Amino acid sequence: MYKHILVPTDGSKLSGKAVTEAVKLAAICGAKITLLHVVSDYRKAMSETYAVPAAMAAPIQKKFQDEAATRSRKIIDTAGAVAKAASIPCGGVSVISDSPYETIIKQAGKSKCDVIVMASHGRRGLQGFLLGSETTKVLCHTKIPVLVVR
Repeated sequence: MYKHILVPTDGSKLSGKAVTEAVKLAAICGAKITLLHVVSDYRKAMSETYAVPAAMAAPIQKKFQDEAATRSRKIIDTAGAVAKAASIPCGGVSVISDSPYETIIKQAGKSKCDVIVMASHGRRGLQGFLLGSETTKVLCHTKIPVLVVR
């Protein structure tokens, strides 16, 4: 059946449920897992939030990138421990991007995954329209199966 499962995770409790479901699926199928954490790009995060003087930009960017890398490693390591506990082969990838859904789809192709297991907050109506849903975008644009966990 499935041989390689991509699991995007943001470290939330809900994406933890997706990791757990992916581990169960991997155990049944004899598949391996690739965990993916998408980190926001510094330039976009800072330009939308703060006006940073040019003289301070480099040190702030370095601090942002270091903290993001540490947070990403922790998220991947925590999720990876769930797979490891179940003896499921698992690797992790951290990618800087401002388009999580595109990154998820690209990583699925790059890693040769044949299914994506991801969480959805289940936002509907105006809230879903305004906030957008990375899960919905993945569902609309990918060509491989997606298991949505809520």
